[in-house]
Amino acid sequence: MASHNNRGKEGETIARRYLEQNDYLILETNWRFGHLEADIIAYKDDRIVFVEVKTRSTDFFGAPEEFVDLKKQKAYIRLANAYILKHDRNEEARFDIIAIVLKEDGPVINHIENAYTTIG
Repeated sequence: MASHNNRGKEGETIARRYLEQNDYLILETNWRFGHLEADIIAYKDDRIVFVEVKTRSTDFFGAPEEFVDLKKQKAYIRLANAYILKHDRNEEARFDIIAIVLKEDGPVINHIENAYTTIG
């Protein structure tokens, strides 16, 4: 497996632990709809939270969250709609980003709640 794949899996594990420690119920990890995939789908405060995890070994080229572009946001919204329909959920949805930079002295986690909502 390529090192960036290992880094991504490590980031998802860190994000999952972080969410669980902050009272999120993990509903799904790596949930797929066609070619789309949600890193983490969680539940908290009567909301379904779709979480994109971005992990980098450095922020030299920009913060990890800056790489969640409009195309990725649109894909997550399509995926969320599919999940909600398939599972007959009525709760509001929220889209979060967990950006992780893997530093030598431990990961730096930036949880951006409600990172985006609707796309114009």
